[in-house]
Amino acid sequence: MTATLDLHSAWDAWHSDREEQLRAPHGWLSLTALHWLTPEPSTVEDLPGLWSATPDGVVVTAAAADGLFVRGVRGPLPVDGTAVLHPVNGLPGSLVEVGDKVVEIARRTDAHVLRVRDPQAPTRAAFTGVPAFDVDPAWVVDGVFEPYDEPRPITVDAVVDGLQHHLTAVGVVRFVLDGAEQALVAMPGKQGGLSLHFRDATLGVTTYPGGRSVQVPDPVDGRVTIDFNRLVNLPCAFTDFATCPLPPAGNTVSAAVTAGEKSPLR
Repeated sequence: MTATLDLHSAWDAWHSDREEQLRAPHGWLSLTALHWLTPEPSTVEDLPGLWSATPDGVVVTAAAADGLFVRGVRGPLPVDGTAVLHPVNGLPGSLVEVGDKVVEIARRTDAHVLRVRDPQAPTRAAFTGVPAFDVDPAWVVDGVFEPYDEPRPITVDAVVDGLQHHLTAVGVVRFVLDGAEQALVAMPGKQGGLSLHFRDATLGVTTYPGGRSVQVPDPVDGRVTIDFNRLVNLPCAFTDFATCPLPPAGNTVSAAVTAGEKSPLR
C-alpha cells in the first residue's frame, strides 16, 4: 500500500510540474505561428523587419525603433541594421525578442523557420490541463537495455509532410507486455537516461495519433524500469505550430498502453 501511495504522490507532483512547463509564458502552449522563410527578404505577419533564409543562416534587417532583440550570452542585443542568425538543424534555435513575444529561429531539414511564442496565445489561455489515465503500478515494467556498439544515426518522418528529423539511436529496450515481448529503439534522454518514442493500440482512439514518449532512467547492469504512467504527448499534440518527429520505424507496442497522457482537449 505504501509503495502505491508513493507512486501516486510522485506522479501527482510530476504531472503538476509537467502542466506548469506547458503553460509557461513561452512554453509550447504559447505558439501562435510557424513561418517558413525563403531566400527573398520578406515581411512576416505580426513581426517587424525583413526576413530571409540563406546558406549562412537567417538574415533579419530591422531598425532599432522596431524593437527586435537577439538573445545572447550577455543579454538581449538590439537589431539595428542586418543580423545573421545560425540555427542548427533539429535543435532549438536562436531567440529573438519583440515585446512580449519570443521568436525561435530554427532549421528543419533544408528549410529555415520562424516559430512565434506569445504569452497571449489562445491555446495558453484556454488550457485546463492534460487528461491522463489513472495511475496504475501494473504499468511500471522492468526491461533490458541492449546498447549498440556505437550510436547509430536514424532518420524519421515528421508530422509536417516532407520534413524529416535526423536522430541518434543508442540501443534497444526489450520488455514484456500482455505476455508478448516488445522491442523499442531507444534514443538519448534529454536529461540523461533513455527516451522511448512509440505507437500503440490506443493511438487515434484515446491518445494522440503521432505517438507518445517516455523517459527511462539510466540502465543499471543492463536493466531498466519503464514507468508508462509517465508517457507524454509530444508538443504537436497541443499545437499546429510544432514539427515533431514521428516514432522510429518499427517502434510499435502490440498492446494498448492505457497509461500516461491522453489526447489533449483542443
